[in-house]
Amino acid sequence: MANNKLTVGVIFGSRSVEHDVSIVTAQQIMQAMNPNKYEIVPLYITRDGRWLSGPGLRDIQNYQLDDISSVATVYEVMFSSNTRYPGVIYPPLAGRLQKNTFQRIDVAFCSVHGTHGEDGTLQGLLEMANIPYIGTGVLASAIANHKIVAKALLKQYDIPVLEAVAFTRREWLVNPTPILERITEQGYPAFVKPATLGSSIGIAKIENEDQARLHIDVAASLAQDLLVERALVGGVEINCSVMGNIEIEASVLEQPLSGEAFLTYDEKYMRGKGGKSAGMKGADRIIPAPLSPELTAKIQDIAKRAFLAIQGQGIARIDFLVKPDLGEVWLNEINTLPGSLSFYLWEKSGKTAAQVVDELIQLGLQRHAEKRQTTFDYRSKLLEHAATRGLAGVKK
Repeated sequence: MANNKLTVGVIFGSRSVEHDVSIVTAQQIMQAMNPNKYEIVPLYITRDGRWLSGPGLRDIQNYQLDDISSVATVYEVMFSSNTRYPGVIYPPLAGRLQKNTFQRIDVAFCSVHGTHGEDGTLQGLLEMANIPYIGTGVLASAIANHKIVAKALLKQYDIPVLEAVAFTRREWLVNPTPILERITEQGYPAFVKPATLGSSIGIAKIENEDQARLHIDVAASLAQDLLVERALVGGVEINCSVMGNIEIEASVLEQPLSGEAFLTYDEKYMRGKGGKSAGMKGADRIIPAPLSPELTAKIQDIAKRAFLAIQGQGIARIDFLVKPDLGEVWLNEINTLPGSLSFYLWEKSGKTAAQVVDELIQLGLQRHAEKRQTTFDYRSKLLEHAATRGLAGVKK
C-alpha cells in the first residue's frame, strides 16, 4: 500500500454492449472514493480487450477520442493472475533494456456491466489472482446475470416471478413456430428480453406475432438465451437496494417514472442535468415509493431473501413489479454490481456515496478473509504413485 492507503483497482469498460455505461459508472465510483483513504488505480478494458491504466482515464472527455491510449497519461498494462504479483504490470512487453513495473492491487472494484463483468467472468479472474473484490461472487453473479436461471432458482425459494417462455437463439433460428405458439398461449402483451443483458438493451414490448418475430430477431443478435415474459397490466415498477454479506440491509424503495412500458436505455442513463449523464440517478422517480408501510416491508423482505437465495454478497438492486391496490408483488430482476450501485437510494436511507463505497470495500475484504479459511491445497500420493508405477497404473 502506498502511503498507508488501500490501493483500489477500478475495473471498467470491456467487450460488452454496455461498455459506455460502465465508463460512466466507474467515473461515479472514483468520484465517490475518499482520496485520503484510497490510492485509486483506474483499469480500463478497451472494446477489443486491451488493458489500460493511468490518470488520463479519470477524464471522461478522453473517451471521445478514437484511441484513448494516445493520451500521454494513459498506458497499456497487463493483468497479472500470478498470486505472488496480484495486480498489473507495465509496460506489458518490456524488452531487455526496459524493466517492468508492478502495481499491486489490494482490492478490486468491478465496474464492468453485462457480459464479461456482471456474469461472473471478471470475478473468476480475480479469484484466480487471489485479489479481494467488491460485489457478488462468481456463482451469484452468473445466476443474477441470467434471467432464465434466476427465475428458476427464485421459484425454488417461493419468491414470486412472472412467467416466461424461454428458448435459445439456435432453437429460434431452426424452428420458430413452436416458440411463437407458446408465446401466443402465454398471451400478449409481453416483453422480449435477452437473458444475459442489462441496461434495457434488446428489450422490447410486443403486442402480436409480427412484433414478436421482429424483436426476437433483434434480441437473438445480442444473446444466445432469450425469454418472452408476459406483461403485467396495471402494475408499477418498484426498486430496492440491499447491502451486506450475512446481515442484509435494505434501502428505501423507489418508484421509477416512465412514459414507456419500461425504462429505456436513454431514460436510465441520458437524463442528467445540463445534458450530462447521471446514471440511474438521472431518471425520474419517487423516493420513497408511495406504498403502505406493510407493502414496503413486504418488498424489502423479499429483496433480502432473494439476495440470500442467490448467495449474494456486497450489494444488489432488486427490481419488482407491483400491484399496490392488491398488495401483489413479483420480482423482476436482480442487478448485481455495478448495475446495482444505486447511491441515490442509500443517500435517501442516510448513507452518503462515500460511506457506501467504504462499506462495500470492507465487505469485500471481509469475504476474502473468510475465503482464506478454506483449504485449497490437498497433497495426495497420486503423483508419487504415477512416478513409481507409471501413468498406466493411474485410474482414469
